[in-house]
Amino acid sequence: MEPMRTIREKQQEYQQKLLTELRDELEERGLTTVLIVDQKGRPALEVLDRCLRSRRVYVHLAFLWFYWGQEQDERVSCMQLLPAAARIEEATREGWREGEQGDLGINLNKILDAGRS
Repeated sequence: MEPMRTIREKQQEYQQKLLTELRDELEERGLTTVLIVDQKGRPALEVLDRCLRSRRVYVHLAFLWFYWGQEQDERVSCMQLLPAAARIEEATREGWREGEQGDLGINLNKILDAGRS
């Protein structure tokens, strides 16, 4: 019998599956990608743009998005792989947005602390 895995482990496994499928599609389109785990333990796909600048593509499971920043045009549904890959390919051809990469992560501790104040 398989030992019980935590919800977090199952989520990371699903994120890796989605990112692996995306990586395969992007590489077929000629893009350079590397599947990694970032310093926070999150699976990510590093993708190079036309200027050889790297951005990390993450999976947001609550909204089922691939995202590479915090702006509205820096996310796409992961429910349809081919349109998602096409949008990311388009973004790499245009070049990643200047500046530091934004993040869509939510820090629940900050929300809890604000409620206690």
